[in-house]
Amino acid sequence: MKTRFNLAVIPAIAAASVFASPAMAAAEAGSADDAVVAEASSSDDAVSFSSGALGADYTIAPVTMQSVAKADSIALAQAGSGGGGAGSTSRSPTYTVTLNQDSFFGFNPSFNGLIPVSDTMDVSFYGTFWTKPAFGLGQGNTGDDLWTEFGVGVNFNLMDGKLKVKPQIGITNGSLLSGGEIVGGATRGARFLDGVVPSLTVNYSDATFEAEYYGGYYAALRQRNGNAALDFAHTWLNFGYKATSNLSFGPHYELLYNTRNTYPGGESAKTYEWLGGYLQFSLPKGFFARFTGGSSLGDGDTGDFYKMSVGMSF
Repeated sequence: MKTRFNLAVIPAIAAASVFASPAMAAAEAGSADDAVVAEASSSDDAVSFSSGALGADYTIAPVTMQSVAKADSIALAQAGSGGGGAGSTSRSPTYTVTLNQDSFFGFNPSFNGLIPVSDTMDVSFYGTFWTKPAFGLGQGNTGDDLWTEFGVGVNFNLMDGKLKVKPQIGITNGSLLSGGEIVGGATRGARFLDGVVPSLTVNYSDATFEAEYYGGYYAALRQRNGNAALDFAHTWLNFGYKATSNLSFGPHYELLYNTRNTYPGGESAKTYEWLGGYLQFSLPKGFFARFTGGSSLGDGDTGDFYKMSVGMSF
């Protein structure tokens, strides 16, 4: 009596996840499209697969999507596919667009991109579209000389990604810091390389808490006739509690200080100092909406403040 075992055609990667036997190594060396046929001295009756029919030298595991995916991952890793070499990272680049509006800076959309270069470091680039007319040449400007900021830097992912430290340096273009150009005795036109902006942003986020620090210094690179430079120090700090995965809230402090003013009769002074709180809603895939509001501290400020931000990450 002959027993004939007919094994259906199985792709090589699935076969590797189903059978664990020295005999299968020889079968894997052949084409994945070939059927594997084993014969013993028995009848021509087909015998169904079972661990008992195959014998103690073989084991059977169920074919699942997970087992196939695992075998595929192992094969890719062994082949060195997917950038698995030294200095590589499994993280993907990200791009975030944020729409901001507040009671001082007005409407100022911004963007930020991160390009991973290792498991702990990204190259960053950012920009801000400042749209407030007063940052140009006064209320009568036509919008073609609006203040524009662009910069680059690095982002360090620490504490398993919970802590992110991002030093950057940017340039401003316009007339806010430099005063613009004087043509024929009148102020007219904006300046390329109006100013330089070194900054540091630190973010922390875990399952329960979040915090952010920003510190930037806006320094004029040029000034008209030596008497129109403005420098500013800008900083904020907030930290919050994550009540749920979708809701967080906490206090917010912010300061803008005019540290240099070379206009005739001008002097350095605090522009505003704010203290309040924020409420943020976060959704999957990097979407969030945050509202911040509060009161000014001290005299001479611009009054109460409010700001709203909507962010989208891709």
